[in-house]
Amino acid sequence: MTDAGEALVDADARLQERMEEREVGRRRRGGTADLPDPELHREIESLKLARTELERQAAATASEVRRHQIGLALEEIDRRLNAAAAS
Repeated sequence: MTDAGEALVDADARLQERMEEREVGRRRRGGTADLPDPELHREIESLKLARTELERQAAATASEVRRHQIGLALEEIDRRLNAAAAS
């Protein structure tokens, strides 16, 4: 696996870890019980975390090609967030 591939796997693992930590914290507070659609809430939180991670990657990369890829991914995340918010 290339360095870029390993970095993506590491980033995905960190994202999953962070999502699990937030879910545990939410359960402790009982935060999802009052939400009409917990699955939609999870999707929105996941997209927000992915957006944060991609913004971090964009700030750290020197490659214009990678920045462009990240920009496209951010546009897709924004599109999905808007669609989820409209639901």
